[in-house]
Amino acid sequence: MSKLKTKSSAKKRFSLTGTGKIKRKHAYKSHILTKKSKKRKRNLGYTAIVDKADVKAVKQMLNC
Repeated sequence: MSKLKTKSSAKKRFSLTGTGKIKRKHAYKSHILTKKSKKRKRNLGYTAIVDKADVKAVKQMLNC
């Protein structure tokens, strides 16, 4: 049986933490930033943890 390939899109968007959780970036930080508040833009800059409901699907895409 051949090796499973990792989805390239998932490889670029997600990364694992030391404890095995999956980190992700927030959406809505790329354009139309003038109408968003400083606080909102600042908080979108930080990383977040993938929700429990989506972990299985993301791990399957990352083959881990």
